[in-house]
Amino acid sequence: MAALTACSHGIVYTGEFHNRGQHQQQQAGSSGGFFSLNNSPSSSSSSSSSSGFPLFDGRRNRECSGKRISRKRDLRADGFWPDLRARPTSVEMEPITDSEQLDQILLHAQELAQPVVIDWMASWCRKCIYLKPKLEKLAAEFDTKAKFYFVDVNKVPQTLVKRGNISKMPTIQVWKDGEMKEEVIGGHKGWLVVEEVQAMVQKFLC
Repeated sequence: MAALTACSHGIVYTGEFHNRGQHQQQQAGSSGGFFSLNNSPSSSSSSSSSSGFPLFDGRRNRECSGKRISRKRDLRADGFWPDLRARPTSVEMEPITDSEQLDQILLHAQELAQPVVIDWMASWCRKCIYLKPKLEKLAAEFDTKAKFYFVDVNKVPQTLVKRGNISKMPTIQVWKDGEMKEEVIGGHKGWLVVEEVQAMVQKFLC
């Protein structure tokens, strides 16, 4: 039986809705309860098929979205630094053993309009041994702009040593257009020598 209740917004049918709600609760109780995400797999699948809506797997969705975000971040990193992994951290200096080889190196560098850096050193020179790997790291910075070489003065003809006019070791020279342009004598701290060589090479880049 429906009852009329007056309110400021109109007439509300209270009794009919109350009875209808009780009838729906009884039907739900007899059919096994309301739909819940905590039901067993069999009851969940039957409920989802009867209602027509698939169950929402929040954990799987978070995992998939996390993978998508990770891929996007990787693509962004590759976009900003496309050659970061390919860039070397150190380039091993090649040895020069005679004047003919030096002529070929200078001629090739002249064709490319690039400077050539030569580290005149000796195997018994402790400062030379200490400085060599640092220069090879510097060579990586100028990998496509300048080539770095070394000469062991005790293992080459003296005509080559005289050509460089070497009297102290280590001596680092920049050659360009077939001529020696400038040099740094590495008698002080290694990091200072590297800075001076870096500035010296920079001046002769095109």
